[in-house]
Amino acid sequence: MAVASAAPGSIFCKQLLFSLLVLILFCNACQKITFQVPSHLQADTLVGKVNLEECLQSASLILSSDPAFRILEDGSIYTTQDLILSSGRKSFSIFLSESQSKEQKEIEITLSTRKNKVIKKRHTKDTVLKRSKRRWAPIPCSLMENSLGPFPQHVQQIQSDAAQNYTILYSISGPGVDKEPFNLFFIEKDTGDIYCTRSIDREQYQEFPIYGYATTPDGYAPEYPLPLVFKVEDDNDNAPYFENKVTIFSVPENCRTGTSVGQVTAIDLDEPETLHTRLRYKILQQIPDHPKHFSVHPDTGVITTTTPILDREKCDTYQLIMEVRDMGGQPFGLFNTGTITISLEDENDNSPYFTETSYVTEVEENRIDVEILRMKVFDLDLPNTPHSKAVYTILQGNENGNFKISTDPNTNEAVLCVVKALNYEVNRQVILQIGVLNEAQFSKAANSQMPTMCTTTVTVKIKDNDEGPECQPPVKVVQSRDGLPAGQELLGYKAHDPETRDGAGLRYRKLGDEDDWFEINEQTGNLKTVKALDRESKFVKNNQYNISVVATDADGRSCTGTLVVLLEDDNDHPPQIDHEVTICQHDKDFAVLEPIDLDGPNNGPPFEFFLDNSASKLWTLEKNDGKTAILRGRQHLDTNYYTVPIEIKDRHGLGAKHFLSVRVCDCTTPSDCRMNIVNERDVKLSNVILGKWAILAMVLGSALLLCILFTCFCVTAKRTVKKCFPEDVAQQNLIISNTEGPGEEVMEANIRLPTQTSNICDTSMSVGTLGGQGIKTQQSFEMVKGGYTLDSGKGGYQTLESSKGIGQGVTDTGRYTYTDWQSFTQPRLGEKVYLCGQDEEHKHSEDYVRSYNYEGKGSVAGSVGCCSDRQEEEGLEFLDHLEPKFRTLAKTCVKK
Repeated sequence: MAVASAAPGSIFCKQLLFSLLVLILFCNACQKITFQVPSHLQADTLVGKVNLEECLQSASLILSSDPAFRILEDGSIYTTQDLILSSGRKSFSIFLSESQSKEQKEIEITLSTRKNKVIKKRHTKDTVLKRSKRRWAPIPCSLMENSLGPFPQHVQQIQSDAAQNYTILYSISGPGVDKEPFNLFFIEKDTGDIYCTRSIDREQYQEFPIYGYATTPDGYAPEYPLPLVFKVEDDNDNAPYFENKVTIFSVPENCRTGTSVGQVTAIDLDEPETLHTRLRYKILQQIPDHPKHFSVHPDTGVITTTTPILDREKCDTYQLIMEVRDMGGQPFGLFNTGTITISLEDENDNSPYFTETSYVTEVEENRIDVEILRMKVFDLDLPNTPHSKAVYTILQGNENGNFKISTDPNTNEAVLCVVKALNYEVNRQVILQIGVLNEAQFSKAANSQMPTMCTTTVTVKIKDNDEGPECQPPVKVVQSRDGLPAGQELLGYKAHDPETRDGAGLRYRKLGDEDDWFEINEQTGNLKTVKALDRESKFVKNNQYNISVVATDADGRSCTGTLVVLLEDDNDHPPQIDHEVTICQHDKDFAVLEPIDLDGPNNGPPFEFFLDNSASKLWTLEKNDGKTAILRGRQHLDTNYYTVPIEIKDRHGLGAKHFLSVRVCDCTTPSDCRMNIVNERDVKLSNVILGKWAILAMVLGSALLLCILFTCFCVTAKRTVKKCFPEDVAQQNLIISNTEGPGEEVMEANIRLPTQTSNICDTSMSVGTLGGQGIKTQQSFEMVKGGYTLDSGKGGYQTLESSKGIGQGVTDTGRYTYTDWQSFTQPRLGEKVYLCGQDEEHKHSEDYVRSYNYEGKGSVAGSVGCCSDRQEEEGLEFLDHLEPKFRTLAKTCVKK
């Protein structure tokens, strides 16, 4: 075989430029070796190969002096990076070392980019210009797979043009030579003929990349390594086979024609994209074979349906025997067969139906939660799926809700139960219509009608039973007015015997009466009040009071009913209000009054609010929204306790008077109020606040004075006594104090008021009433407070008579009621106290309580000095709740 390449010189040059392989020169042991290489070497390029064993046997360490090169164990030299030999030469050394003998050797390697020039005299100008074909070039070569020989079989011959001038030795390396598979190819070193030693399997080795070398006996390489690719031509020696041994597809029943079932795939190991691997599919047989439901695309292997009448209930599984053949389906092509299984998926195309068209059953009356019938159904669809699970419905006959039907999950049967008692006296039999469906919706099969609901009838016969009395209706309502007194009768609860339809012979008794308002007549069941009915009772909810009644027949059977007494509201409760409020002056200067009326809305708000005349001078009352009112002081109020009489009426005028305790405090919220005065009602007299010990001393002194007067008056009757008060007597300015509790009504004044003015010491006493004890006295004394007097005889002074009016409030000559006295003195005392508080120099504060002189021994009451504000509170709480008479005496000690 010729090795000279018939290709042009330009093609040969391009091949040399793209080939970066090197010339391998075999050297003698440890001699210098020169390799001819291109000036540009890329990384991982083979430079050459050195026989290391001829230099040193069993070298354990191989090193390169230049890191740009790496040496393999077989002596191959590769570059580790891109190199450019600009100078044309490059040298480095290979160091070999043996670990046991510690012997070391060195091989010098020289890389050269210039060829040795050979002077050939016969070359002329003509020969230089003449173009000749090169014979050292890659030649396409192929080997036939499964070749029968004979072997060794000639494959190719390589020759170099340098053989005209040198003695050339040829060699090859690569897969099939010195790599797996070994010894498949060999070359005659003198002629360059390459031979194959055995047959080749293309499915194992598609091609063999081999390099050819041309060298002189002394190791000089006049040619670059020649790449040779031996391609193995495919032989159709592999039959196609299905990828999966068992293939299962599924498709819904009743699907349309052309529905894709699945795609089969086969594998052929021969060369792709050739006739050897061009496969064709075919259905050989369908089991069962009639009718034909499936087809397969010969090229893609996609299986589709050919009819719309696949019915799972007739056949749920089909098998297809399929063939796959190469060579485009040609008869001489290789083939294989496989089995495809197609399962049909169930659709709800069959309605369930009852095994019987009608059923008859019976049940005793008044029985509940009892099973009376079971019904079976058949369904051709797949069992234990929503397509076959039954759902039962009572279509007719259960208007009263006496029955319930359900599905037994284990048997799929219908279970009919009675959940509400049946009454034989009302109806002796009930006819039910039962329908059944599936959990899943029906699907219409091709060329068929939509399935319909299957129905059946159930006749339920009711058996009579002697039951006890009936309490119908369970709840009965009777009306009564609020406040109905005890002893009144109300219509009670009535039960009846369902057999006789009357209540004769029944006995009644109470089962529940929370507040014991009624007693029940055992024979008639009527009620009689034992207490007055109160709609506002805590036992009344939504104007209703409930009584549970039990009716019992002669056999002891009973029933229970509820009687509801509906109370009509009566306006019997006036509006109520919290008797203590707090005004926090930092937050607001008013208090919101929110009354509560226990009566119903028709007897409640809007409310009307009224202030007492004595309180209207200090307070104002503003209506807010009919339900609340705003209490506000007419002027700035000092921190103290105040009593405000107020009357509140509902919309019908029913009202009550309340004494509202108002606490004026220097605070932001009521909980923050901390007041120094803890009396129930603080007392202000000319800017002076009496302490508890001072009040105690006054009370004790007043009590002693009363005892002395009482003793004198008892032994002396009808005597006229000349009484003169000392010079330091108080001016007798009185303020009002409420009583601690209810007492006897005072019809006439305890203190007689003078009809004419006289000196303080010119006071006569005659028969009068003192303390209501039958002692008659006649007193005439002057009461002066801030320019006002009770005597009308002194000009320029306003008197009680002039302010009140002649004859008003006078019970007798010279007598005034306690109310008139209070109305006259309180506003003037309030004005006096206010003026004293406003004036820093206390010009108006002339009425001071004087200190008592020391009398030789201490008092058990402690200090009663002027303006005593000691806060000893041990056991003196009774001083906060004194009788009106004691309070009056305690408040009369002021400076003259």
